[in-house]
Amino acid sequence: MTDKPRLVLVALGGNALLRRGEPMTAAAQRANVRIAAEALAPVARRHRLVLSHGNGPQVGLLALQALAYSEAEPYPLDILAAETEGMIGYLIEQELGNLLPFEVPFATILTMVEVDPTDPAFDNPTKFIGPGYDESEAQELGKQHGWSFKPDGDRWRRVVPSPAPTRIFEHRPIRWLLEKGTIVICAGGGGIPTMYAPDGTRTLVGAEVIVDKDRASALLAREIEADVFVMGTDVDGVYLDWGTSDARRLERTTPAELRAHDFPAGSMRPKVEAACEFVERTGGMAAIGALADIEAIVEGRTGTIVEPG
Repeated sequence: MTDKPRLVLVALGGNALLRRGEPMTAAAQRANVRIAAEALAPVARRHRLVLSHGNGPQVGLLALQALAYSEAEPYPLDILAAETEGMIGYLIEQELGNLLPFEVPFATILTMVEVDPTDPAFDNPTKFIGPGYDESEAQELGKQHGWSFKPDGDRWRRVVPSPAPTRIFEHRPIRWLLEKGTIVICAGGGGIPTMYAPDGTRTLVGAEVIVDKDRASALLAREIEADVFVMGTDVDGVYLDWGTSDARRLERTTPAELRAHDFPAGSMRPKVEAACEFVERTGGMAAIGALADIEAIVEGRTGTIVEPG
């Protein structure tokens, strides 16, 4: 890979903010963001950098906290997404800024992401948010609040619709900031889900959904013309026959090869689809791998590298 500075978009997986089983405290999240920042700092020193991130546990926690206040209706998911974008962006700015020269500018952009109100995903909730429960707890919460739950490993978690992102409203100011050398944090949690009211007035309203972070990040990477799109997660790449003695990591691959395989819908499939879409539409490089290996992944030395055929 060339040493020429490139525009790199890194989508931080949920493990960068909160590991499974950890308490959802500010201290735990800051500690994890600090670890992520240490991996990202070398990339920021050599390339232009844009960061996105997950927010599922944080949105779920805020929704639960809101239920404790009975004097008003809980805030909808678009408002909670905006809150978590600001909160997580603040932590990333501070922890990464502590590792880079003071002169490096940062900006967190509250990013509206358009969804189509006719998307069939509205009728099929699949996106996990919030903490895990045992089955009886999940059933009781479902009855109380009209929430849907599905199993996630050995626990049950709330699920909400996850329609496809169709537009990043703030892609122009994001590009303007990049032209000034700013590290931009945006499209957090898939962005703030926004749609035009179906009454024909072209009025923007929020949507009670969560947009998949990797799909929104792939769309953003295309709209800002990123050279490299990396999805940092808690495994070192994409595996075939995962969980068996025949498991093997794909090191360099193409969208055509990836599309020939089936991956779990709740974990690797959205990342694989996002990588394929970015490469097919731009001819650039996408990669999936461990957050700790981000620098080597950007250089094409590890992870699963996806390139044109």
